[in-house]
Amino acid sequence: MPTLSDYRQQLAKIPADPAVLAALAQDERVGATRLLAQYEHRVAQQKNALLELKMRSRYERQLWPQYPHIAGIDEVGRGPLAGPVVTAAVILPHDFSAPVNDSKQLSAKTRQQLYTVIMSEAVSVSLGVSDAKRIDQENIYHATELAMGEAVSHLSVRPDYLLVDAMTVPTALPQQKLIKGDANSISIAAASIVAKVVRDELMTMYAQVYPGYDFGHNMGYGTKKHLAGLDEYGVTPIHRHSFEPVQRHLQDSRLN
Repeated sequence: MPTLSDYRQQLAKIPADPAVLAALAQDERVGATRLLAQYEHRVAQQKNALLELKMRSRYERQLWPQYPHIAGIDEVGRGPLAGPVVTAAVILPHDFSAPVNDSKQLSAKTRQQLYTVIMSEAVSVSLGVSDAKRIDQENIYHATELAMGEAVSHLSVRPDYLLVDAMTVPTALPQQKLIKGDANSISIAAASIVAKVVRDELMTMYAQVYPGYDFGHNMGYGTKKHLAGLDEYGVTPIHRHSFEPVQRHLQDSRLN
């Protein structure tokens, strides 16, 4: 009779040998029953992952025959009080299979792992950035549009079509705006991951330049520690002057 260790090795790959599965099903040992249950759970997870990938790539699969190079576009950082808005444009190969999803739904570790895969396998990746000064000059929506346009224009491979998360990119290229695009398109999801990882790295760097605001944790959002930093240290060059309560702090400092 095979040992449990033998079975474990034989079940390492999916699909396993049907003869091994049949023997395991007849094995009355508790450990054997547990191994079979674990294998079946892994199979179910793999099937679900494939179904999710198929669902999230449905727009791409419909468009690829006519538009081989589809760029997904997304942004990160429209809501914070400080730091830039970062946009990314990503063209994925047609056989891309990594389990990308809305970056907000992923842990930092998973985002970093997927970022590495995207940067390694993507046909082309590009960034566009609007800093606080441009955001104040243009307003956050237009500044985001401009950054998206820059991300598209900087791609090393010209895209045939754009899939954009809930916005319109200022370009003549054909495009489609998708609500919750980062949960419904693998290209947009990949762009959201790239933009999130890059912006988080920028804010972690700014945390060293401007200590006291907890930028390394809040990424510029108006948390309690961030607001306390504003009260104690004032407005930094990366704060958005047109956003409240930053605007109020500036007005108070002028009065004083």
